Amino acid sequence: MNLDDLHIFCTVVQEGGVARAAARLNRVPSNVTTRMKQLEDRLSVSLFRRQGRGLVLTEPGRVLLGHAERLLQMADLAEQEVRTGAMRGKLKLGSLESTAGARLPPLLSAFHRQHPDLAIELIPGITEVLLRMLERYEIDAAFVAEPFEPGRLSCLPVYNEELTLISAKGTPAICNAQDMGGQTIVVFPHGCSYRRRLTEWLAAEGVSPGRILEFGSYHAIVACVAAATGIGIISAELLDKAVIGTDVQRHTLPDQLRFNRTHLVWSGDVSPPLQALINLLPKLE
Repeated sequence: MNLDDLHIFCTVVQEGGVARAAARLNRVPSNVTTRMKQLEDRLSVSLFRRQGRGLVLTEPGRVLLGHAERLLQMADLAEQEVRTGAMRGKLKLGSLESTAGARLPPLLSAFHRQHPDLAIELIPGITEVLLRMLERYEIDAAFVAEPFEPGRLSCLPVYNEELTLISAKGTPAICNAQDMGGQTIVVFPHGCSYRRRLTEWLAAEGVSPGRILEFGSYHAIVACVAAATGIGIISAELLDKAVIGTDVQRHTLPDQLRFNRTHLVWSGDVSPPLQALINLLPKLE
């Protein structure tokens, strides 16, 4: 494969069809079609399938797109670094909302000061969603929390976290799992590591919660708990920084549940922008 083929392929994906891609590339449509057919023959797969008047990616096409975008970005970075001596480009970084709120502001500020020509696109999500995005090469790296299955991904532990249960002020103390029996729990959707830790703990103790309320934002979780709707689990450091963090009551979790780690994970080789970020991260034992 050459970079020109990959550039044509990515343009077809972005434009949703051969005709629009050809116009953008200043080529005749037959040339674009021929180049895509040659690429498919080389790989022995179909990269597109027709849907109405447009084209959509097959699963092999989706895999190639992730690699192609990274290869084209690396080629662009190499050319710019050779020409100017400065590292440029974009790092697509996934992150838990808790990490983005509590940990990343000083990190990203330091990164920008050292590498003003490198942009970071921050994509929030829960652990399982971010891991799927990494597998599809939709992001370059992600901050995720234990527990998770790394598979073929590379992992670097970067932050020690303390988790805490929260409830409305004035509610009874929560000293063990049995105290949560029949209670409403307020959590992120399925795929959240903190939710998984909490539900596995309750199941191991033979405790069944009442209702489960799902929210996509920690602001909403804290506000809902403060309104006496239920009990939540959240990063203690994030709660320290939350606007209404003092409006809830904290309850200490058992040590095996209380202490957690956040990891930076990525697929494949470390790109220069990612290495620049890793160089700023704390080193944990």
